[in-house]
Amino acid sequence: MDSYKRTTVHSEMSDVPEFQRIKLRPIPEIKPKIPQPSFNLSLRKTSSTTKTTSLTAPAKLYGKDLSEYDEVDVDALLAQLSPEEINILAKEVDPDDNFLPPDQRCSYECTKSPTGPLDRKKLIEHINKQALETPDQPEFEPYVKGTVRGKKWIPPPRDQRALEVEEQIAIDMGDEYEQALSHATQEEIIDLAAILGFHSMMNQDQYHASLLNKGQPVGLGWDGITKSTQQKVYPMDPPNNTDVEESIKRVKEDDPKLIELNFNNIKNISDEKFEQLFEVLPKNEHLEVLSLTNVGLTDKTALLLAEAIEKSKTLRVLNVETNFISPPVVVKLVKALLKCRTIEEFRASNQRSAVLGNKIEMEITDLVEKNTSLLRLGLHLEFNDARHRVAAHLQRNIDRIRVQRLNQRK
Repeated sequence: MDSYKRTTVHSEMSDVPEFQRIKLRPIPEIKPKIPQPSFNLSLRKTSSTTKTTSLTAPAKLYGKDLSEYDEVDVDALLAQLSPEEINILAKEVDPDDNFLPPDQRCSYECTKSPTGPLDRKKLIEHINKQALETPDQPEFEPYVKGTVRGKKWIPPPRDQRALEVEEQIAIDMGDEYEQALSHATQEEIIDLAAILGFHSMMNQDQYHASLLNKGQPVGLGWDGITKSTQQKVYPMDPPNNTDVEESIKRVKEDDPKLIELNFNNIKNISDEKFEQLFEVLPKNEHLEVLSLTNVGLTDKTALLLAEAIEKSKTLRVLNVETNFISPPVVVKLVKALLKCRTIEEFRASNQRSAVLGNKIEMEITDLVEKNTSLLRLGLHLEFNDARHRVAAHLQRNIDRIRVQRLNQRK
């Protein structure tokens, strides 16, 4: 009899989820609030209109109102759990936290020992073999060719009046055009369709051949199939082999032969090297072009560059595209151009933030409109107002310099 009871109790406990079988230590009792009774309240007026308001019972959890659980200290409850009980509880809960890695959010834990390093080829072969050896699940209703299951869709009949109207529509282009089109060849019709912009009537080769007047490809008509063209292979750009330390030394010594310094696509330049370069840059009187594209410039080094620009005397072109400069620091670089009246071209597009924002673009626009020496600006401005104002001001600067050159020649 005792064994029967133990078996019955064990079977009942097996139906309960594992996290509900955790034994908690006693916690201080919470003074229960007086539950609000459930009743229906009807308000009636003496007029012809009747207004009825119904109050339902509050939601409950384990026989208690949800408001009673507001005072429960969850941290105190978790502190009473053992590490094993916390692991059991964690398996039942999936935290909605994007900052947690997926392996910590997933309740599945692999207990198998590792078999060695990953071999992708063997893994794919094993997956394919397992897929081929696994039998297909039987269909509830086997497929029978020609058998229609369910209702077959039949389009509704069209209105006879609409059909008559379509039959009566005719385009009268005149005898001259009709005679020209009736005697035109297929290639001429394709050329005409390309000129009129009917892209869907032809393929890409036919369209470009018509626009460039190269003649239609042989064997391609209205039903022609475009064949793939041979891809043009361009040689890879050679790596930038500029010696960073030697270049900084030449800038420091004010080498008159060093007019252009190109550090583009050099990845291993440290911040210390940038600090050395920007420290000696204001003292150089011969460097005119400085290119720092895709070199990993950050806000820290860009601020040092802004200070060096303010003191530069000969720099005309500055390129800092494809780096990690934030929009506020881009504004400081543009602001530094006001003190350096020699820079004519400044490029700083494709930075860490793809969109500058309206506030940043308006600040850049105001600074550019105060600059009388800037002729070209390489920045992606999203708003039309900023683009138009910047373009108009740069054009005025170009026109003013052109007039000054003409006056000097005279």
